[in-house]
Amino acid sequence: MTHKPHDDYERLKQIWPSVQEYQQLATKHGIDDVFQDNGGKLLQVLLLMGLRIIPGREGNDAVDANGQEYELKSVNIELTRSFSTHHHMNPTIIAKYRQVPWVFAIYRHIALQAVYLLQPADLEHYYSQWEAKWHASGGKDINNPKIPVTYVMERGHLVHGNPPAISTRRRILPTPADASGFEPD
Repeated sequence: MTHKPHDDYERLKQIWPSVQEYQQLATKHGIDDVFQDNGGKLLQVLLLMGLRIIPGREGNDAVDANGQEYELKSVNIELTRSFSTHHHMNPTIIAKYRQVPWVFAIYRHIALQAVYLLQPADLEHYYSQWEAKWHASGGKDINNPKIPVTYVMERGHLVHGNPPAISTRRRILPTPADASGFEPD
């Protein structure tokens, strides 16, 4: 089997030094791979907000110059209309979340549209729901409960950008019957 590179491979080779420079900047700020775990978007939000990453996978995501820690979330509204939280939501994680403000970054593809800040009290509605669900399940961790983008936009403080228009249609994989790739909400 022979493989012939796509015509765009030459273009990729031309722009690759800029990608490597981007990664070097990210590495300087504690992000080991801009292509993993929203690393490129995380770098943008950290630099925009004047935050530093908190190393490790446990605990909060970032800290400011005054020592205030933050939870950071991002979403691509072309793919989904809600922010992911934690794959093992339980009272310990909820208690941690109740201690810090959250920074929510809304992207359209890779373009930053808006950044919102919500205080712990702004998210208490969800914390209480998650705790009740956890207890009702007999202590079974909740797999990644979501926070809707509309909730963040309605209750959050806009700190950067402009509120994005949210389509009333959501993207789905196209089928032969509907090649548009969208369905109404």
